[in-house]
Amino acid sequence: MENNSSNNQSKPATNGLIPNFVLVSLGFTFVALGALGLVLPVMPTTPFLLVAAACFANSSPRFHNWLLNIRVFGPLIRNWQETRSIPKKAKLLAIITIVLVGGSSVIFFVEAIFLKLLIAAILLLHIVFIANIKNTELLAEEKR
Repeated sequence: MENNSSNNQSKPATNGLIPNFVLVSLGFTFVALGALGLVLPVMPTTPFLLVAAACFANSSPRFHNWLLNIRVFGPLIRNWQETRSIPKKAKLLAIITIVLVGGSSVIFFVEAIFLKLLIAAILLLHIVFIANIKNTELLAEEKR
C-alpha cells in the first residue's frame, strides 16, 4: 500500500472537489461583501475578509496568498492571523462607524423604547469587543 502523505502536505485541509469548490465560492462571495464594506458605511469589511481568508486557507493556497497580497486587505488579514490584533486606526474607524450609523438608526428609525435599548446594548457590546482587541502598534512596540 502506497503512502501519499508526502503528496498531501501542500494541499488544503479539505478533501474532494465539491468542498473545495464550495469554499472557494464562499471565499469570493465574502471578498465581494468585504469590498462592498469599503464603500458602504453599514457593511463591515474585516469580518467578511477574515471569513474569506479562512475559506481560502482551507481550500486554495493560491487564492489565500492572493488575498493576503492585496494591498488594501492583506495587512489587516495578516495582522489578525499572526497576532490577533488590528491597527488603532481601524479600531477607531470601526467604533466611530458603529456610533454614527448604529446611533442614528436608534435615534431616527426605531420607535419602540424596548428596541432602542436592545439595539443600543448590542452596539455597546460590539464597541467593547472592538476596544478590547489588541492594537497592532502596541504589539510591535512590545517586541522591540
